[in-house]
Amino acid sequence: MGIFSRTRDIIAANFNDLLDKADDPAKMIRMIILEMEETLVEVRASAARTIADQKEMHRHTVKLDRLQADWADKAQLALSKGREDLARAALVEKRKASDMAAQLQEEIKVLDDALRAYEADIEKLQTRLREARSRQTAIAARLESAENRVKLRTLLASERVDEAMARFDQLERRVDYAEGRADALSLAETTKPSLADEISALAASDKVDEELEAMKRALGQGDTPAKEA
Repeated sequence: MGIFSRTRDIIAANFNDLLDKADDPAKMIRMIILEMEETLVEVRASAARTIADQKEMHRHTVKLDRLQADWADKAQLALSKGREDLARAALVEKRKASDMAAQLQEEIKVLDDALRAYEADIEKLQTRLREARSRQTAIAARLESAENRVKLRTLLASERVDEAMARFDQLERRVDYAEGRADALSLAETTKPSLADEISALAASDKVDEELEAMKRALGQGDTPAKEA
């Protein structure tokens, strides 16, 4: 396939249609980018050769211009010496050089048109290449996101998650039990009376007994001494 035909096909390609029909969009867009990069390299190489050909043709036209001037001088010299035959022959050579220069100028114009076409194609290819690379980044991001969602849903649907949650419940029950034991021990420590509290309780009990006896005596119910016979 010629460079121009392939370039036009790539520029005119519909990426969306290509990706929709592809079994593996990521692979397809990598192939598209590779094809575009290779084509861009070839187009640039062709443009470089065209520029080189132009420069060489310009050098030839300069030489032909000097050759025409040289034959014109020779014709003038021959004519001045009465050699019309030589002057005519010199003018014929001058005409040949002029025709060659004119042909080269036409070829240079053709190369100018080709170079402008190359420049336009390069610009379009670069635009399409940027578009393809942007699509590649977007597709890679979407593919990674989809794969992560699949992994997450697979994990959530597996029995390992249920087993892990059951183990968490067991651990929470163990923690609850340990905290309950700690609370019970703390409660026992706060309800047990201290030694000072017990002694104070004894003293309070004695005072209550004394007060009770005093009340009994006041009511005549207290203990009376036995009468003598």
